[in-house]
Amino acid sequence: MGLIINPIAGMGGKVGLKGTDGVIDKAIKLGALPMAPLRAKTALGPLREISEEIEVLTCSGDMGEIQAREFGFKVRIVKITSNNKFTTSEDTVAAAKEMLKENVDLILFAGGDGTARDIYNAVGGKVVVIGVPAGVKIHSPVYAQNPLRAGELAMLYLKEKIRLVKEVEVLDIDEEAYRNGRVKARLYGYLNIPFEKKYMQSRKSGTPLSERAAQNSISLDIIDNMEKDILYIIGPGSTTRPIMENLNLPFTLLGVDLVYNKKIVSLDAAEKELLKYSSTKPCKMVITPIGGQGYLFGRGNQQISSKVIKCVGKENIIVVATKEKISNLKGQAFLVDTGDINIDKMLKGYIKVTTAYREKMIYKISS
Repeated sequence: MGLIINPIAGMGGKVGLKGTDGVIDKAIKLGALPMAPLRAKTALGPLREISEEIEVLTCSGDMGEIQAREFGFKVRIVKITSNNKFTTSEDTVAAAKEMLKENVDLILFAGGDGTARDIYNAVGGKVVVIGVPAGVKIHSPVYAQNPLRAGELAMLYLKEKIRLVKEVEVLDIDEEAYRNGRVKARLYGYLNIPFEKKYMQSRKSGTPLSERAAQNSISLDIIDNMEKDILYIIGPGSTTRPIMENLNLPFTLLGVDLVYNKKIVSLDAAEKELLKYSSTKPCKMVITPIGGQGYLFGRGNQQISSKVIKCVGKENIIVVATKEKISNLKGQAFLVDTGDINIDKMLKGYIKVTTAYREKMIYKISS
């Protein structure tokens, strides 16, 4: 099995940079910490069951060697030439190409959509892969629902309990445009994954024009029920945008904004600021699931970390979604991938969802 970790993937999320490409130094200055190695370790957990039966080809240091050796795998290092301070896309491409030469049965990689692009550029459809979600923006269905599911799927495939392989899209967006509130997604190619639907996330879907009126109806319900002296954390997304528009407040479409007594407190808040406010003021949080995927946390809103969720409490989370968005999930539960298993467990169960003015439904959350 090939193992590639992009150690810097996702570091821009909690500090509000909406990605890491080109801003790693700034992310570190803001206090960002590597998350991908930890998420890769979670994925490797289920594979310990077959650690004596497989050899892991990986790169030195935090690109995989440290994590694989910690779990006792037989490790062989593929040599890549790199003089960079941080891991680059060229390092990922070089590593994947070396693994392809070694005829690995599977490449398990941790990163975001940019990492998936690098894997595609290196191997195309010549080897089966599984993505461990560790980035900020994860549109590509090459990724498992969470790191644990990635490891479970890898084990089932290597034990030949899953034989079906499916070709899925590699999607990525322009991070600079994303930071400015515009989503410009592009199809780059296709990768082959072991296919078992319950383990893999779906492709993110857009918002049709027919939903605009429903979103506006939802916003009026939220505004009418806003309480005095309560801080409202407004999560990213087109469903939450009309709340800010109807309050006549500035907003960041793809960021997290803070509202107190119907006035703006902060725009595009990072994790530290959210923790500061949520630990000192009574808070409520308004979020919407990602269309087509159903994620409430862990995709595109890493600023709302497990620590922030713990401060706010599940009882103070307000989920908003149009009936069409719910229908498009085809009965699949909402998903959470906060990086903290205990918080994921806390969130499991059922939650109220505002679907229109004075209309609510109950919907299941899984992890």
